[in-house]
This record gives sequence, C-alpha cells and structure tokens, in this order.
Amino acid sequence: MDYGPRPEDSRFILNAVLDAPVRLGALAPFAEADEALQAQVLEEAARFVAEAVAPSNRGGDEIGCRFAAGEVTTPPGFREAYQALVDGGWPSLSAAPEDGGQGLPTVLEAVLYEWLSAANHGFTMAPGLLHGAYACLKHHGSDELKARYLSKIARGEWLATMCLTEAHAGSDLGQVRTRAVPQADGSLRVSGGKIFISGGEHDLTPNIVHLVLCRLPDAPAGPKGLSLVLAPKVLLDGTRNAVHCERIEEKMGLHGSPTCVMRFDEAAGWLVGEPGRGLAAMFVMMNAARLHVALQGVGLLDAAWQKADAYAAERRQMRAPGALPATRGTEAADLIAEHPAVRRILNTQRAWVEAGRTLAYRTALMLDVATHDADAKARDRAQRWCSLVTPVLKAACTQQAFHGASECLQVFGGHGYVREWGIEQIVRDARVTMIYEGTNEIQAIDLLVRKVLPDAGAAMSAVLLELRDTLDASREADADVQRRLAQLRYLGTTIAMAAHANPVLPYEVADDYLRVVMLTLMAWAWARIDAAEASDAERAARAGPAAAFRRWVLPEFEMRLGIVKRACEAVAMSHDAAKTPAASS
Repeated sequence: MDYGPRPEDSRFILNAVLDAPVRLGALAPFAEADEALQAQVLEEAARFVAEAVAPSNRGGDEIGCRFAAGEVTTPPGFREAYQALVDGGWPSLSAAPEDGGQGLPTVLEAVLYEWLSAANHGFTMAPGLLHGAYACLKHHGSDELKARYLSKIARGEWLATMCLTEAHAGSDLGQVRTRAVPQADGSLRVSGGKIFISGGEHDLTPNIVHLVLCRLPDAPAGPKGLSLVLAPKVLLDGTRNAVHCERIEEKMGLHGSPTCVMRFDEAAGWLVGEPGRGLAAMFVMMNAARLHVALQGVGLLDAAWQKADAYAAERRQMRAPGALPATRGTEAADLIAEHPAVRRILNTQRAWVEAGRTLAYRTALMLDVATHDADAKARDRAQRWCSLVTPVLKAACTQQAFHGASECLQVFGGHGYVREWGIEQIVRDARVTMIYEGTNEIQAIDLLVRKVLPDAGAAMSAVLLELRDTLDASREADADVQRRLAQLRYLGTTIAMAAHANPVLPYEVADDYLRVVMLTLMAWAWARIDAAEASDAERAARAGPAAAFRRWVLPEFEMRLGIVKRACEAVAMSHDAAKTPAASS
C-alpha cells in the first residue's frame, strides 16, 4: 500500500491543540490565512502527495538512480512528479511573494514536507533543501545574486545543494580544504572535492545551485576561516561550469536520491555573505534542514505505522489473550490487532507520531513568530524555542523513526522482512536520518554544551517555565508534567555544577539529557492533546496512544534522569575524594 496523508490528523493538532489559526492571524503577513484557507491548502497538498508522489516510491527504491559519464538519471516517474510539484507551486509555499512565492505560513510547508517524506523519502530529498537555500540566499546574498537566483530557487525551477562534507573531515568542518581564489571581475574560482552531496547531479531541473563551504587564500585555519560560495552547475550564459559528479554512492536506502561525490575544478562562483562568515550563512540553511529532518522522522514513522496498522487489521493468527469469544464469529483465529503485544507496538508508535507532530508544528509556528511578530520579546521567545528544541526534535524523532519502523516491521512477522510489503524500505530509508544534518550525538552536544550550559541553563529554564504556564495544575496530568518540567530545570543546574569539576561530563551525558528533554516535551504535548476540544471519535482514536505514552514511553524519563544524576553524583564524589588528602595533610 502507498502512504496516504490524513489531513484531519494534522488539522486537529494545528487547530485544537496549537490554536494555529489564531496565532498566525495575529501576524501581519498571515492575516488572511484563516482556518478555511489552511484547510484548503492541506486538502490539496494531501491529494497531490497521494496521487503524484507516493506511487513512484517503490520504483524509486527498486530501480534507483543511474550514473553514467558524469550524468545522473533519476528513477521513472520522478521527473514527472517533480514537474507537477513545481507546476502546483508547492516549493514556493512559504517563500515571499516578491520572490515568486505564495507567502503562506511556514507550518503549512512543514506539514507538506512531512507528508512528502512519508510518501517518497528519496524523491523529497530533491526539493528538501530548497527552503534552506532560499533563506540562506535571502538573508546573506548580494542584490546581484538574489536577482539571478532567488526566485528560481523559491519556485523550485532550479534545485540547490549544501556542499559541506569532505572525505578527510566528516563533521569537522574546520578541516575543510576546498579553496576559492578571487578573480579580477569579483568572482571566485572554486577547487576541491565534496562527498555525500544529496542531489549534486540529476535530471530534475536544468540547473543546480551549489552552496559550497570553502576557504579564501588568506583564510585562517579552523571554522572561522570558512566562507560560503554559490557555484551553479550552469552559468548564466548557458555554458557548463567546472562542477563535476564523479560517482554516486551505493547506499543502504534512499535509492531514489543521488548522493554524489562532487569535484570543483576552478569552478566559477560568487561569495555569499561576508568572507570568513560562511558557517553563519550556512547555518541558516542547516537549521531549516534540521527541522525538515525531524519532520522526515515523524513522516516515516507515520508511514510505517500506517502499513503495520492496516496489516494488523486484516491478518489473523492464533487466539488473542483476553479477546471475547462473542466477537470472533466463525473465524479460527483472531486479528493480530487484537493481540496485546501488537496493540502495544502500534499504540506506542502512534504516541510518538502525535507528540512529535505537535512539537514540530509548534516549532514551525515559532519560526513565523520569530520573523513576523510585532513584539520584540515575542520574537526573542520564539527564537529561543527554535534554537533549543530543533536539535532535540532532529535527534529524537529520527531515532524513533528507525527504531519505531523496525517495531512496525515486527508486526508483519516474516512478511515484513521481504520486499513485498514495503515496510523494510522504510527501515532502510529512515536509518540515514540519524546521521545527516549533524549526527544525533552532535545534536545532543549542541543542545547541552553549546546552548544549555553557557548560561547555566537560563534559556532552557525560561522555555520550560513558559510551558509550565500553559498547563492547569488542577488537572492531574498537567500537574505531573509541571513536576517533570521542574525536575528538568534542576537537572540543568546539576549538570552545570558537575561540569566545573569534570568538563568532559556533559559530552558523556548529552544523549541522555536530550532524551530527558524530549520525553518532557512529549509529556507536555500529550497533556495539551488530552485537554484539547475534540469529538468523541477523535478522543477514541487517541485513547490507545495516550495510554501507551503513559505506560510504555514516559517511564523512560525516570531512567534517563537517573543516569544523568548518578553521573553527576559520581563526579561530585570523585571531586570530594580528591580534595580529602590535601585537607587532612
């Protein structure tokens, strides 16, 4: 079965849980983007994804991309699907009208890319970087570069890449060696090699805009010496630039997306932003990509759940413990959906989808608030949320996409391990999301070491207090979440104190700390879902996942909290022991 978006689920989160129409209506650019318009956009997006994109998913995996003589051919149906994407105006959904965009809220684009990723992850890798490239060029590009490239990128007429990684450097961008030599006409000549470049070469668009991290001749060593250069595949006069694809990687999954090894041989390029400020410009693109990767995690897990849920509703096997004989009729076996072990798997994954979706959509809303709210304090609060929560979502949602998809495969038994049902493709495709755009370990370090500890947890504490104030302590579930929010605030202080004695400690517990944060945020999300105004059918549909979250997911909070606290206590004991001999002497 192909993935099918369910707009009613997303509308419930947006409208009933997050009050998105009211929040967006208060922002000047979206005053006319009311609930009815948002619903219409989502309905059309769901239809487009189901009809134009999802059918090519299996062929994209089985046939994959083909490489020959420096050229890449995408799988059958991809070119037609991409042209339909452009013709429908979907790449330009949230781009500014003056750049050829539709000027709609970022959260609608977030929903679209969640569905696209669920329907055909390999295909979605192609347009997935457009928003980040657009934002990077809009914020940091010269007027001349914007005039040449911005509208083409905004509308998806030309696709873009993010050329960071080099074979010897990996995630350590400070070791980048690609060089850019200034020319008399103001351009640069870029030389060097890049690996793992998604969409570095393809046949979807006539031009590809490469954003390349490199060094100017007088640049200092390390990350502060990096600059960002735009080097297109095809120059404005129609000649081919000296940008070459040497091969495409043979990957575990994502066969529909060409992952390219690129070579720049004195390719013509132009500086984006200031010399030596390339990482600052690139991070605009990377942060947008990280939220999209979190949404990939949500979408892929939803796709896996849909397959497993449909299979469980038709497959019969054995007698289910606790099933009522009166409901069995003449069947010799019960549906596996009635077996407690299968219900646990399905409801647990659904609990992650609902909570992850709530948090990702809220983050997309906050991006618009950070850009458009008239109140400077509101913009600051929104930016603080995005800065702290984006790495959490990227890491946690992608980890669950892989492990949760593997659990969904388990529902199929042996049938899940063969290609016929398509669930094994989701497991393979989802695995890379834990790696790219910064591995999940890097996300955890970014959160704790770079964002929480420098101000001793003050920014994180402010975010948690804001969440506390949205809850009603008279409700038992809300009061429980408030208690966990307080524990998380105190945990940040505990780690900060222990880090003074052992600076390595935060790097050791960063993954556990991120997990505690995610579980706390999920508890908040489910408290808001439970409190939202809903029909009887909506409540019934979420009763199982809500119970699964409390029984099977949330208890991990205490475990992770205990791991971090014990690590901090061990540091304190070691520090005290080291001081004791000196004091007694």
